[in-house]
Amino acid sequence: MSFQRSAESWRARLHLSGMRLPVLVGVAAVAVVVMVGAGRLLLDAATSEGFAVERSESAEQAGNGAGAGSEPAPAPPMRVHVGGAVSAPGVYDLAEGARVLDAIEAAGGFDDGAARDALNLARAVSDGEQVVVPSETDAAAAAQGSSAAGEAGSAAAGGKININAASAAELDALPGVGASTAEKIVSDREANGPFKTIEDLKRVSGIGDKKFAALADAICVG
Repeated sequence: MSFQRSAESWRARLHLSGMRLPVLVGVAAVAVVVMVGAGRLLLDAATSEGFAVERSESAEQAGNGAGAGSEPAPAPPMRVHVGGAVSAPGVYDLAEGARVLDAIEAAGGFDDGAARDALNLARAVSDGEQVVVPSETDAAAAAQGSSAAGEAGSAAAGGKININAASAAELDALPGVGASTAEKIVSDREANGPFKTIEDLKRVSGIGDKKFAALADAICVG
């Protein structure tokens, strides 16, 4: 009833007394529906726009955060132990890609008497590595030891003792050959030249057929 009274009031105000009340009520109802629909559309548009803006801002913030987190972290330093003939032996932090020369410089450089050419200074070092710079004395001793090992290898070629290269101590180890006979073998080859065949060993005083037969399978010439 209140809606009908309101319609009559509006009909009076708008001077629509000639229009029937049911028609006026219908028009008013349509107007209300239109207004409600328009308000809902405006509300939906405002809400959607706000959501889009908020979502856009959120995406932008997320993108900025992702960009900041994608920056590569600096590589941790390598720790290298430097010893030997350097001024200040110790453990030092070196940047990735450092060389042996960088490690030596971090330890104060070469010490007096260091064998500077004993190491490859351009070689890259790795984390946890030990770099030892030998002295000239140590390098010479190592070279002499390598030379002696090579001679020993040639004196024992194929598992046999080379009677032209073996030392007196190595000859002394042969079956039936003592220290005295071993010295005679060395003196003989120095005086008469190397043995051409193993049978030439019998020219040494003290080595007869019986003793030669006992050691023939253990010796060779070269």
